[in-house]
Order: sequence, then structure tokens, then C-alpha cells
Amino acid sequence: MKWALIGLLLIPPLFLVGMEANEEPAVKTVDKLEVEKYLGKWYAIASMEKFFNRSCVWGNKAEYSLRDDGRIDVKNSCYEENGEKREVSAVAWVPDDSEPGKLKVSFVPFLGYRLFPAKYWVLELGDEYQYAVVGHPSRNFGWILSREPEMDQEILDSIARRLEAAGYDFSDFKINPQKPPEDRQ
Repeated sequence: MKWALIGLLLIPPLFLVGMEANEEPAVKTVDKLEVEKYLGKWYAIASMEKFFNRSCVWGNKAEYSLRDDGRIDVKNSCYEENGEKREVSAVAWVPDDSEPGKLKVSFVPFLGYRLFPAKYWVLELGDEYQYAVVGHPSRNFGWILSREPEMDQEILDSIARRLEAAGYDFSDFKINPQKPPEDRQ
């Protein structure tokens, strides 16, 4: 009985001998982020659909502004199917200046504190901050942001290829129209 137990404990490690690990490469962020350039209005061209944005049908936007304490006010908005505007506010910050692309964001204020901060990682930026790709180390969240309400298809396709190469499944991203249904042609 003792030897059978030892054998059962050794079998799983023996199976792993010679097998390559199938781990995704680490999610990389931008090396440099100039917060002042990042501020302003962004259109969410595409995003991974989650419980908090599932009812958004069009007009997904984010606006970032600098606070007196150096943190960033975040105001996200979109429109639901019935035309009602949804808005949610948060605060973002860079917790470690040596990793400026790894921001934290909290949508939960409590007695002057920000609870349950989430990782908001800037994965890619256009040379002139004309677009940004934002994600999470789990690859379960992602956004493609643009300063303009529409993005050139070649740029979007190029971003999609880089996201796929980084371990994201681009089919998980939903294209977000910026115009109401009646104005789209």
C-alpha cells in the first residue's frame, strides 16, 4: 500500500518531464506614459464585453482629467439601447513611477479612500497618443481607444494582430459604434 501511494505521487511529475510549459508570455506595458498627453477624451473603438459594459450599445467614451492631488479623474459614458446615457466615475493613478504603464483604477469610493483598485495597463500608444490599447495582466479585459470616433481599419487590424501575438483572443473584442443606430449607414 505504501509503495502504491508513493507511485501515485510520482506519476504526475513524471508526466511533466520533457513537456514544455504552455504559459503565455507576460503582458507588457509601455515603457513611457506622459499623463498630460494621455488626458482628454477617448472613444472606445473596441472592448471586451463584460458585465459592466454589456448594456452599452453605442457612444462608449472615456474622459480623463488631472486632479489637484496628481491622480486622474475618469468619467466613462455610453448609451443603452433605449437611448439612456450611462455614466460612471473613477479615479486612476500610477502606483509605481518606475512602471508608468501600470495604472490602478477604482470605481468604489469610501470615506475618502478608493477601494478595490483594478489593474489598468496601457499596452500600446500611438506615437502622438492618437490611440491607446489598454488591458489587464489576466487578458480578461481590454480596450482599444482612439481620439477620433472612428479608427482606420488598417490600424485596427494591426492592433488586433499584436494583441493576438500577446496572447489575447481578438474575437473576444466587440466593435463599439459611436453613432446612434438611426445615424449609422
